[in-house]
Amino acid sequence: MTNRSVTHDTFVLERSYSASPARVFFALSDKQAKAKWFGGPDEWGQGKYEMDFRVGGQEISSGGPKGGPVHTYVAVYQDIVPDERIIYTYDMHLDEKRISVSLATMELRPEGTGTRLILTEQGAYLDDFDEPSVRREGMGELLDALGRSLENTNVNA
Repeated sequence: MTNRSVTHDTFVLERSYSASPARVFFALSDKQAKAKWFGGPDEWGQGKYEMDFRVGGQEISSGGPKGGPVHTYVAVYQDIVPDERIIYTYDMHLDEKRISVSLATMELRPEGTGTRLILTEQGAYLDDFDEPSVRREGMGELLDALGRSLENTNVNA
């Protein structure tokens, strides 16, 4: 029998990018641009990836190490202000087990000729399948990958 529990956590991560808020927003909201940086480690296989970027739209991404388990991210966009803010809720699953439910807000603020991205995430981590420190680290790695993608992309959004 599974030991039922919930661990709550809130964290804030900030990054500065040399790209404009419009370019950062494009990298977050365009399916092809986001696919360049959003995913698991290089050694993981990529499964399904869908993105319907609109209020009420879903984003689904799955993948994982060879032999499993499959990690699945299912997000619903709750609020979108172009070039300024994205708010979404998301579930994380390992195979068929829901391991967490989160509310995330990404704020894009002009900073000189670049952008300050502020991510605030409030999570409920379920039944000891996930830990807040692991999520913080993973989200930090994704934001760093976003930064590398922005440096390597010549998009004039």
